[in-house]
Formats: sequence, structure tokens, C-alpha cells
Amino acid sequence: MWLNLRVRRNAKSSSSRPHRKGRGGWRWLLALAVVAVVAWYWWRHEHPPTKVVRPPVKAVVPRLQPFVVAHESAADFPRPVRGVFEAQVALARRAISPGSIDAALGSQTRAAISVFQGIQNLPGTGILDTNTRARLMLDAPLLTTYMVTTNDLARLQPLGKTWLAKSQQTALDFETELELVAEKSHSHPELIRRLNLGANWTNIAAGTVLKIPAVEYPTPADKAAFAVIHLSGKFLEAFDAQTNLLAHFPCSIAANVEKRPVGELHVVAVAPNPNYTFDPELFPESPEAKTLDHKLIIPPGPNNPVGVAWIGLDKTGYGIHGTPAPEQVGRTESHGCFRLANWDAEYLSRLVWMGMPVLVEP
Repeated sequence: MWLNLRVRRNAKSSSSRPHRKGRGGWRWLLALAVVAVVAWYWWRHEHPPTKVVRPPVKAVVPRLQPFVVAHESAADFPRPVRGVFEAQVALARRAISPGSIDAALGSQTRAAISVFQGIQNLPGTGILDTNTRARLMLDAPLLTTYMVTTNDLARLQPLGKTWLAKSQQTALDFETELELVAEKSHSHPELIRRLNLGANWTNIAAGTVLKIPAVEYPTPADKAAFAVIHLSGKFLEAFDAQTNLLAHFPCSIAANVEKRPVGELHVVAVAPNPNYTFDPELFPESPEAKTLDHKLIIPPGPNNPVGVAWIGLDKTGYGIHGTPAPEQVGRTESHGCFRLANWDAEYLSRLVWMGMPVLVEP
């Protein structure tokens, strides 16, 4: 492109006006600026910029990180706990349950810490402070190993989606090895995943060695004298005749306030690994119940609605029992019974006796 710019001067007028120094210089600068702008627009028209196509940004899903647990031998113990995960294990070994062990400082873990602080005559803050860590001793290594067996794999089976389908199963056993191992170690399944990031949970083989928390409740020396259920705190505690604490467990209570009994109840039945009778009349909110004209007998197993233990009380329809969903214990969601994690219900069933008082407090 060529732009012809000419500056014409009128001789007559130029002689009649005074001369201004530099007047022609700024005109040339203006002309050059116009040329540059026109040239730039022409260049953009002839050479449009290449559009850069970037791949879509993918959501970043954080990868679960394994726990860094130092290798320790029996000679390194006992020692004070160092963090929440160690505190949960140490508390559970004393039958002071923090709920499903998950390495998180949730409400159930804080409640368990507060109980331990009370035993140690420390302020019941529920905070894992320096004094509490110094008193809460870990007596053995945190982790142990568990080998998957052929018996484990043989007992796994899908859980029916309806009450009728459940009633037709041979047992309401574990659905997955992850569920089985988590329950054996009183742990949340996600914690077991984090401890075993290389495990193929969808097709796990017999002989696979897994890392799990080393948790085992103390062997009961005697029966409990009584138990107390705290509705406001959603926990159950068992005591001996000298009111020493034998066990502390998170507990689910009735969603309907009117179905929460208050006062003294008594144990009238203890049934390990029970079956369950589904009565359609007791579940009016269930669409399936409306189609059934008879009761169903649900076979036993850890995924049975009452879990692996039933402790009947002398109020019709009420009892203390396990649950197929231990991670949900500690809520207000039951029809009236008191739900514990399966491992807690099983342990409590060894502490209770026929006629034992169970005090339900607001």
C-alpha cells in the first residue's frame, strides 16, 4: 500500500503569517502515525491470528495419601500418642469407642477423648492437648496385617435391594472384602483404602496382605452392673458395680422424639447373630411394605437390619442392636431402638445379663 501525502503551501499566505518553528515536524509525525495504523489493520486482515485451541481443563481429584507410620517394634512401647489416628486406636483398645476409626477429629472422637479426660481427672474439653496425649498411652504398634482368605471371599454376596429379596438370601453377609476388613478393624472403609492404596478392591485375591489398625477390645473380666444411654449425647456406657467405666459406645436414637423412652428399662433377651422379622405394618413409609400382606424373616449376618447382636429390653419392640451401616451410628434416625456398630453391639452382648438395668437419660 502506498499513501501519497503532499504538503502544499500557499506562498501568499505564508508571506503574510509569521513563521512558526517546528510546525512541519508534528504534521509529519501525525502522517506517520496514520500510515502505521492503516498498515496494521491491513496486515491483520491479510494475516489473521491463529486461534489457539486448548484442551478442556479436567477437574483435579485429590489422590488419597497413605499414612506415614514409622516402623516400630514392641520395644518402642508404651509411649504417648502423637496424633488423632493414634489416639483413636488407643481409645478403642480401652473400649472407649471414637466411632469408626478414620483419623479425623469428629464429634465422636472428641466425646471419647472427653470420657478419657474424665477418667484421668483432666478437664473434659475433648481436645487432644499436651496433658491428654501424655496420659493416653499407646501400648503396641498401631498397625497389624490381615491376609485375605478363601473363606473371606466365599462368604461375600450381593445384598438384595428389596425386603423380599433379602428374605430369600442364605445370609445377609458382607458384600465386599473392604467392608469385611473395615468391620474387623473397627475402621471406616476409606481409612482402609488409604492404608492400602495398591490393593485391587474390585478383584482382590486370596493371600493378599493388608495393613489395618490393630484394635481389640479388652476381654471382659466380669459382667456389667448397669448401662446408661444418654439421648442428648447419643452414646451408651456400661459400668461395673463400683461405677467404673467398662465401655463407651456411640449410639443412634429414634428420629421421633415421642419414641425415645426415658427412665429405667431392663434386659430381657440376648441373641447373637439374630434373624429379623420385617413387619410391613411397622413401615408405613415403605412403598414395598404396602404391597406385602405378610411378615418376612430376614436371615442373619452383619448386613441384617439389627446386625450381629440383639439385646431386647422390657419395652415392647425396643432393643439395643448392631447395624449394617456403622459409619452412620450416632444419629437420630432409628424407629426407636438403640443402634450400635456391630463390633460394639457384640461386645456389649457379652457384658449384659438378664434383668440388667438400662437407664435412659434425656
